[in-house]
Amino acid sequence: MSVTDCLSIQLYTLRSMEDLDRILDTVAQAGYRYVETVGSHLDDAGGVRSRLDARGLRASSSHVSLAALREKPDAVIESCRILGLTDLYMPAVPPEQRDMAADGWRSLGRELGQMAERFQKDGIRLGYHNHHWEMVPKDGAKTALELIFEEAEGSPLAWEVDVAWLARGNVDPAAWIDRYRSMITAAHVKDIAPAGQNEDQDGWADVGAGVLDWRKLWRTCREAGARWMVVEHDKPADPAETARASINFLRNIEG
Repeated sequence: MSVTDCLSIQLYTLRSMEDLDRILDTVAQAGYRYVETVGSHLDDAGGVRSRLDARGLRASSSHVSLAALREKPDAVIESCRILGLTDLYMPAVPPEQRDMAADGWRSLGRELGQMAERFQKDGIRLGYHNHHWEMVPKDGAKTALELIFEEAEGSPLAWEVDVAWLARGNVDPAAWIDRYRSMITAAHVKDIAPAGQNEDQDGWADVGAGVLDWRKLWRTCREAGARWMVVEHDKPADPAETARASINFLRNIEG
């Protein structure tokens, strides 16, 4: 399998371009074949699907808000069917909940596990996407992410590992990937700029231009079971250049 067979790009990366047609033209011209949609795209799944089809693109996966999962699961499942995807990830809890105590994270883990069972019945794999705030200890040394996964144990809940956010959480990404490898179905491929650089981009970098060893991390994620490797940059100065530079680097990592 070539890199491009499993490579996708999170469309959040290009949100500042605003126009979806322009965004999709940009990623198609850069050479991507797959995109990871954001939750709002599920609200117009038919329109998004037609735009993807017109450019020879496919949706690898999508993010979806916790509110949508709670309030309109049937509509979310139908949107996944229209878009032709089976991998769905809840990307973050609302900002006001990110400092919640251990019991809140345990409750979230139980809820996500139950949701994953519900979605599995319709052929959808529901997963969780991490940031750095889940790496904060909440119960002794146990982090929020550990509490989520502990409470969801036995359910089909998956994990979209955001490697760079793990690094920003001051943990060893490879160790966490190995520990929870049975849950991993996707990975976010993003990079961290050297200290003091790209401050206007919140310290992020195009893939291959930062401090993370993506030649090694790519293999680590793939060997752990990541079907989709999803390029992302949270605040690019030039989204089109980020898309191009990242795929050009990644095309050569297995060469």
